[in-house]
Amino acid sequence: MPAPTNTFKARLKAKETQIGLWVGLGDPSVAELAAGTGFDWLVIDAEHGPNGLRDVLGQLRAVGSQSHPVVRPRDDNRAEIKQMLDIGAQTLLVPMIESGDQAREVVRSVSYPPVGVRGVGAALARASSYNGIADYLQTANEQVCLLLQVESRAGLEALDDILNVEGVDGVFIGPADLAADMGFLGQPGAPEVQAAVNDALTRIRAAGKAAGILTSDRALAKGYAEMGVEFLAVGSDVGVLRAGLTALRAAF
Repeated sequence: MPAPTNTFKARLKAKETQIGLWVGLGDPSVAELAAGTGFDWLVIDAEHGPNGLRDVLGQLRAVGSQSHPVVRPRDDNRAEIKQMLDIGAQTLLVPMIESGDQAREVVRSVSYPPVGVRGVGAALARASSYNGIADYLQTANEQVCLLLQVESRAGLEALDDILNVEGVDGVFIGPADLAADMGFLGQPGAPEVQAAVNDALTRIRAAGKAAGILTSDRALAKGYAEMGVEFLAVGSDVGVLRAGLTALRAAF
């Protein structure tokens, strides 16, 4: 029996636009609720959200097969990436990538030898159904989906090198950090920032990789969808909850 098929990765390759939601509250019930609302993918955020390894594990279980969980680790730490894969994450979004060499090292981190250096502990892991998937080691690499996050001027300057790295399935542009690095802190919609974002998304897709981005601005989101962005996040659990509660209170 092989590793479970990563349908999210397959749909990226088919150039479909998949709509996602950021899940940052760190609560399995919230993740479970969000998973049942029809989003194609959910980001379990361990970079900015209050998520440790067991928190992510609980949310992976809560999401199940209702949506596709994308785990964002805090950084490109090899040991943490190994643990996220072992607890069952098949798609990772690794933040703050700024060079081709860094991208190559992340590819090595998510891949078993001889392609990479992922530690072999599948017999103890949820990823292999606790050694219930006989061919997990032989088939896991092809079902791992690696998304890299470019969110600085240095990252944009190295974008072509990053896109040339084999094993990278998609590149996500982080507009908030990019805006800050460009001198527009808190203004990801600034024309200068959007010009850089749109150029990067176009270059990613032209290179044959999947392009991704997050925005809560519906006009921008529609523009990205029309561009053909393959993985598009359109909000967060925090933003939706706060907006809904604020609107409800204002009504009374």
